[in-house]
Amino acid sequence: MVASMMDGKLVATEIKHTLKKAVTMRSKLGQRPPGLAVIQLGHDSASSIYVTHKRQACLDVGFHSFAYDLPANTPEHELLALIDELNEAKEVDGILVQLPLPAHIRTPLIIERIKPTKDVDGFHPYNLGRLAQGNPLLRPCTPYGVMTLLKHYQLTVQGQHAVVVGASNIVGRPMALELLLEKATITLCNSHTQHLERHVRMSDIIIVATGIYDLIKPSWLNEKQILIDIGMQRRDDGRVHGEINFMEAKNNVGWITPVPGGVGPMTIATLLQNTLTATDMS
Repeated sequence: MVASMMDGKLVATEIKHTLKKAVTMRSKLGQRPPGLAVIQLGHDSASSIYVTHKRQACLDVGFHSFAYDLPANTPEHELLALIDELNEAKEVDGILVQLPLPAHIRTPLIIERIKPTKDVDGFHPYNLGRLAQGNPLLRPCTPYGVMTLLKHYQLTVQGQHAVVVGASNIVGRPMALELLLEKATITLCNSHTQHLERHVRMSDIIIVATGIYDLIKPSWLNEKQILIDIGMQRRDDGRVHGEINFMEAKNNVGWITPVPGGVGPMTIATLLQNTLTATDMS
């Protein structure tokens, strides 16, 4: 048996088509297009790829894209001053600071400096808190993108046992909150979790975001499970792969996301959705 694929690229294209129509309608009503400011410090190759894709996606749907490419040694106070400026800029509806940041920058301080109504990454404590209370506003892009993908393929979440492997503030924790919002039963695993194999074997939905390749063994999986691979790593030959051995795992599960082409495009599409939502809030 070969797993059914969850094509994130296809679903993201449909979302962007809808957003493009919304921008056209705004124009007919005499309203300006949404504006997204993306700030990058330094030239990390992986971050640069993400930033390029995000900026191109803005252009594809008719958003205004504001690019701020700063040196890696930019002082923290200068970055804070730029965020303050963008917080007040009427043409900017969303602010995204590409992570990870250089070691001399305090990431929590930067995230909290962004106005919650312009926090299109969904990382501000205000937005995470609303999600935790079951009353979300701007939601973390990757977890929300995963939920959109599951909904598109009409895969049941309610009542299912979902195991999230990886507990970062960016993916793992908000992913668990999103699943909880849809009435799944959650097991959130981290680097200290004992008997990980047992948790994975007992699950209906497995979501992996640890940064560790092949932590989840294909032999732990079964044909009734849904496997979502959020990780992305680059081989020495330049090819991209996820955290799961895809060629083996696809023969062991019912549904699977490819890498690339699975969660990545959904993250960017959700970022654009958040930006349009933020525009309507301004």
